[in-house]
Amino acid sequence: MTMTSAPYGRARRVPSAAATVTAILLLTATGCGDSGTGGSGSEGEGTGTVVFWDNNGGVRTDNWKKIITEFEKKYPDIKVKYVGVPIADVQSKYDTAIQGGGLPDVGGVGTAYLAGLVAQNALEPVTDRIEKSGLKGKLVTGMVTSVRAAGGSEDLYEVPTSANMGTLWYRTDLFEEAGLQPPTTWENFYKAAATLTDAKRNRFGFTIRGGAGSVAQALEMMYGQSGIDTFWNGDKTTVNDPKNVKALEKYVALYKKATPAADVNNDFVKMVAQFDQGQIGMLQHNLGSYVDHVKAFGKSRIEGIPTPPSTPGGPRTPVSNPVDGLGLFKSSKNKAAAWKFIVFAASAEMNSFSNEAAGGVPANTDAADDAWINSAKPTKTAMEALNDPATKIVQLPYYLPDWNTLSKADTEPMFQKVLLGKMSAQEFADMLAEKLNTAQADYKKHNS
Repeated sequence: MTMTSAPYGRARRVPSAAATVTAILLLTATGCGDSGTGGSGSEGEGTGTVVFWDNNGGVRTDNWKKIITEFEKKYPDIKVKYVGVPIADVQSKYDTAIQGGGLPDVGGVGTAYLAGLVAQNALEPVTDRIEKSGLKGKLVTGMVTSVRAAGGSEDLYEVPTSANMGTLWYRTDLFEEAGLQPPTTWENFYKAAATLTDAKRNRFGFTIRGGAGSVAQALEMMYGQSGIDTFWNGDKTTVNDPKNVKALEKYVALYKKATPAADVNNDFVKMVAQFDQGQIGMLQHNLGSYVDHVKAFGKSRIEGIPTPPSTPGGPRTPVSNPVDGLGLFKSSKNKAAAWKFIVFAASAEMNSFSNEAAGGVPANTDAADDAWINSAKPTKTAMEALNDPATKIVQLPYYLPDWNTLSKADTEPMFQKVLLGKMSAQEFADMLAEKLNTAQADYKKHNS
C-alpha cells in the first residue's frame, strides 16, 4: 500500500465476481493454473537471484533500492532483481503472470487484492515461516488480523509491512482559543464542530468529504460512532443497522451547518488543501496528510488522533484500511532465499526506514520506539491503537470483486444526494446494504 495521502488506498477496478471465478475455473479445468504459477516451486539452496516486484514502483523505488543494497551486504551470495510496477498496474500484472507464467519470487501485495491471488493459488502461506523466524510475535496485531481477514483463511498469505489509519486531525490552537477539550469523544467532536463555526467569517468547525472517497470516510465515521465491530451479521451487512443509520444522520447533518458548502464536491486533495488554509478546525482523513498539515501549521498547532470510540473509555471500532505487505509466490524456485529477503525487509530497522520515508505505520512492533515515531505523535498513537487488543477493527470486504465499484462509483453520487437533502440516510444505507448483500451472496455462491 502506498503511504501517501491517497484516500484509503486506490485500487484498480476488478472484474465482476462471476467473471473472476469463471476465469479461475477455466484455468483449473485446463491445467493452466499450475503451469501459469509454475507449480509448487522449491526451496532452492538459499542463494542465487531473487526477483522482487515492488507494487508501487516509482514512488518507493529509492527506498527499496536502499533496502536491497543493505540486504546484499548481509547476504552477498543472494542478489535481488528489482522490478518496479506502478500501483495502478500491479493487480493486472499479477493476473497476467498467473495465467502465462513469470511471477516473481517476492512481490508487494496489498490486502485490497490479496483474495484474488489466494483464490488463484499463487501465494505461499507464510504462517509457519513467521513462527520460525525473527518476526514471531513482532507484527502489529491489527495488521495481522486484517491480512488474515482479507485472505479469507486462518493462514497468512503476506507478511504485513505497513498500514494506514483513519485520523481525526484538529487545530490545537483553535481549540485552546475557544476553551474546547480535544475531540477524543464524539460529544467533544460535535461540540467543537458547532463552536468553531462562524460562517459569516468563513470559519468552520469541520470539513466533510463529499466527492471521491466519500463513502469510505462516511463508513469510518459511522462505525466509529455506532460501536458496531463487524461488517457482517451472518450474510447480511451491518451498514444499515439502526445504530449506523443514526450515526450517518448526525454526520451528514454537519454539512453546511458546520462545514463549507463546497465540501459536497471535495475529494481528499481539495479537502486537505482547504483545511490547510487555516479556517477549519477539524478534518477526518488518514496519516498520509500529516506532512501537509505540519508544513501548514507546524507540529505545535496540529494534532491527529484515531477515530474516537463510541463511548468514552470503550473500544475503538475503526474500519480497516488496506495493509501493504510482502508475498512469497508459490511458483518460486528459490523460496529459501526469497524468505530471507522478506524477513530482512520486515525487520525493525528496515521496516522503520521504509515507513518513515513513506509516512506509514510500521508493522514491526520493535520500531515503535524509534525517534521518528516518537516525534510523529499521530503515527505512534495509530500504531498503539492498531496493536491494542481492545481495538475492534471492522474488516471491510476487500475480497468482494466488486467492492471498489460498490463503495465508489455506484454510491458516491448517492451520498452527495444525502448531503443535499435529496435522499435520506436510511435510504442510502438500505441501498448500499442491498448491493453489498447481493455481492456477498454471489461471492459465496461462486466460492462454495
